[in-house]
Amino acid sequence: MSLLLFIAGMVLLIVGSNWLVDGASSLARRFNISDLVIGLTIVAFGTSSPELIVNLFASFNGNTDIAIGNVVGSNIFNTLAILGLTAIVAPIAVKSTTVWKEIPFSILAVLVMAFMANDMLIDGKFKDIISRIDGFILLCFFSIFMAYTFALAKSSGPLKEVTTVEMSLLKAIIFIITGLAGLFFGGKFLVEGAVSIARFLGISEAVIGLTVVAAGTSMPELATSVVAAIKKKSDIAIGNVVGSNIFNIFFVLGISASIRPIPLATDNSSNFDMIFLIIMSMLLLIFVFLGKEKKINRLEGAIFFLAFVAYTLVLILDTDKSFPFR
Repeated sequence: MSLLLFIAGMVLLIVGSNWLVDGASSLARRFNISDLVIGLTIVAFGTSSPELIVNLFASFNGNTDIAIGNVVGSNIFNTLAILGLTAIVAPIAVKSTTVWKEIPFSILAVLVMAFMANDMLIDGKFKDIISRIDGFILLCFFSIFMAYTFALAKSSGPLKEVTTVEMSLLKAIIFIITGLAGLFFGGKFLVEGAVSIARFLGISEAVIGLTVVAAGTSMPELATSVVAAIKKKSDIAIGNVVGSNIFNIFFVLGISASIRPIPLATDNSSNFDMIFLIIMSMLLLIFVFLGKEKKINRLEGAIFFLAFVAYTLVLILDTDKSFPFR
């Protein structure tokens, strides 16, 4: 039953986010809102809504390991699994703006999160917590990123192709309401199912958050990136992944912490995951700079995917916390 609840939650989250985006985009088009604004707001926020809803439910239910694990795990899954699989299908071309600004900005996001999550180490406090003020600071960084994205889009055109489903006003409203309901119940079911599975298997909620929950909420990005690679538009994948990583930390974690502070595990296990994410983000930057044509080739994609498999095995097998920091 727990597994069925988890799967039902994942399906409702994905379908709900798609219906919300379709309904809201159609409604926005009826009011003559440009593709630029639709792409940068409705589509971008809609694809990050599964992570946000899961984090809100996890935070309010006191399952904070799932909340922080979902954000860090989603970013690891995005960088290693999605980019790895996409590059194996077709080498990923990277635009210069992504190299010089967006990838470094995603690395900055992880560093800021790591500093905020280590109150005991940095400030000598008795507890590590991402507080409400930390959440507001993350949202300030997010507003800076959105301002940069709008400026870039105005100067170079739409950053992503926006397809709008034509529908009547009533149908658009029904899609929006149904999509929101799907997100609500999907997030609720997924968190409840994940907690039950973790308890049944005797593993921590953090591991569930870093693996199956993170992978489940990242399915829209995976589908978009692999389809783009098959259509020989693999350059879309890097934008989706880097943008999603920045959204997850600055927006999803920022909103979650602003509503309810997120305490971290007392064993510092989250530091291992954040350090691993920083190293992999740096490796992404190195791979792009190493190639003459600024591409992530199939070999580098395979290295990313194997790193993801190795990381997942460490999480599952390290039950006695013998691995450093875990």
